[in-house]
Amino acid sequence: MHKFDPFVLPFTLGLIFLAGCLATKYFTWVKNLPGEEKTKIKKGIFTLKSLKALQEVFSESLLHRKIFKVNPLLGYMHASLAFGWFLLIAAGNVESRFFYHGHSSPPYIPIFFRFFQPHPTNFRYEGLFSFIMDLLLLIILTGVALAWFKRLYSKYFGMKKTTVLLLGDRLALSSLWVIFPLRFLAESFTSASYGGGHFLTSNAGAFLGSFLPAQQLVYPTWWAYSLALGIFFAALPFSRYMHIPTEVLLIFLRRYGVSEKKVTTSFTNIEINSCSRCGVCIDPCQLASVANIKGVQSVYHLQSIRNQATCEDQSMNCLMCGRCDTICPVGIDIKSIRMAQRKQQAIQKENAFSYVSKINVKKADVIYFGGCMTNLLPSVKKSMIDILKEAEINYWFMDETDSICCGRPLMLAGKEAQARELMLKNKALINASGAKTLVTSCPICFKVFNEEYKLNIEVLHHSQYLLRLVEAKQITINRLNTRAVYHDPCELGRGSGIYDQPRKLLNKILHLNSSSQEKENALCCGGSLANLKIASDERKKITLHALQTLTANNPDALITACPACKKTFAISAPITVMDIAEVLSKSMVRKDRRQINRVKIRQDVPEEVEAG
Repeated sequence: MHKFDPFVLPFTLGLIFLAGCLATKYFTWVKNLPGEEKTKIKKGIFTLKSLKALQEVFSESLLHRKIFKVNPLLGYMHASLAFGWFLLIAAGNVESRFFYHGHSSPPYIPIFFRFFQPHPTNFRYEGLFSFIMDLLLLIILTGVALAWFKRLYSKYFGMKKTTVLLLGDRLALSSLWVIFPLRFLAESFTSASYGGGHFLTSNAGAFLGSFLPAQQLVYPTWWAYSLALGIFFAALPFSRYMHIPTEVLLIFLRRYGVSEKKVTTSFTNIEINSCSRCGVCIDPCQLASVANIKGVQSVYHLQSIRNQATCEDQSMNCLMCGRCDTICPVGIDIKSIRMAQRKQQAIQKENAFSYVSKINVKKADVIYFGGCMTNLLPSVKKSMIDILKEAEINYWFMDETDSICCGRPLMLAGKEAQARELMLKNKALINASGAKTLVTSCPICFKVFNEEYKLNIEVLHHSQYLLRLVEAKQITINRLNTRAVYHDPCELGRGSGIYDQPRKLLNKILHLNSSSQEKENALCCGGSLANLKIASDERKKITLHALQTLTANNPDALITACPACKKTFAISAPITVMDIAEVLSKSMVRKDRRQINRVKIRQDVPEEVEAG
């Protein structure tokens, strides 16, 4: 019973090389993680977190559940290759174990089992295993065929654009594309020469053997199959396919609580190498799909970081809207990685924000912080002041006259040190006010106050706070006979997960229509403060496209909850654009009006009725 032939060497050597590369990289990455992250791993490894990680590996790395949501055909293509190959290896190992009665065999035996056992035998489960192996091979071959087709006609897979491949990617991809067709030929020629096989390889062998010298082609095709495997394994660490094993490591570490930091760590390397460069993030990027700006999308940015070839233009030319984060099938924290890159590239200079300390602090229950953009829109400020006064809130308009910035724009520009200096001064002012709640109209301000300041008070976006006032009956409203569409601001929706409260408030006031792109899929208005490279005409294209989408059902008004979005849309919108605070202010029944109405009603009541 022969268990070795020289043709297995390319496969074996490639596998050894791959295992060595992975062991070295993974050991180095985990070893260089911050101490607190390694502690999380130690605490989580023998808990249910590991079982949940295995479940996620099965559903995402093998079945590609998220890609199925993007496009079923694309999902099947990925799953047939990943899960199909996994099952083929697993079934091959079980088959060889049964055949050799549990005795150990070299790792290449299950891969080349049909070469070492070409003749039909009295093996009890031979027919069953032959059928299973043929079925799995057929499933994988359909995935390979779809992969070929996708390169030519990506639109049928829901993708207008696909990624540009580097040399290492092309080498690995070319070898991957021929691995299973070569296995199919090798097993088919073996079947034609010695018998065996099942519905796929047996029939294919009979057909091919009718006009080809099958017996002379058996050995060369097994050699070619082994070579293709060896080349793929050797090229994998230097290609996009590094994501296949690395994604598994990423899933386990995330389950243990390891995450991206504000600076690049070895976990960043794990995330970058987990990117499959599938290109799913390209079409949702409005820079690519609307403004025709190429080469800056997340897939290329991560690729450049991995190849140590990032440039400022690539890091800064991004709306930071989060659409790519939402759709990424691997769940890579793309925004955090880009922020860390910006911080590395930015020139960190000290700034003296001495003017902040001169602001007079007012004791209040609620701080209202409009934000820079809100201060440029008098109608939003006026509406918020009217509402707060109507609800009789003891508030302090913190940035009413002194133009305090929250620090988020500095952070988006990578200027972490300057942002922290400003934030410390702002935090001192907030604490000195004695307020229990901080309300901001700007989602950018809300996000930074909520996540970075570590305040001991409640932080709310004004859409949340206004809903609270209405539900507590501190504000009385009249319904408006208006049909409106709501635009989810990027930082409020995808950035902070606030989708329901604005809609709940608006549904109390008017008739709210839905949009084809809303909530997690909402479009950026184009006015993002995070993009420091985009030209004005490119911004305009993004804005007009977003407006066209939002107004497709001909609403009376477009409502948003971000002053920057309102300002951007209002310049070009064919309909009225309002902030959610303006809508509430417009529908609000003021106390003086209610008092007049009560007096009027009382005067109209007949004396006899009143007496009764």
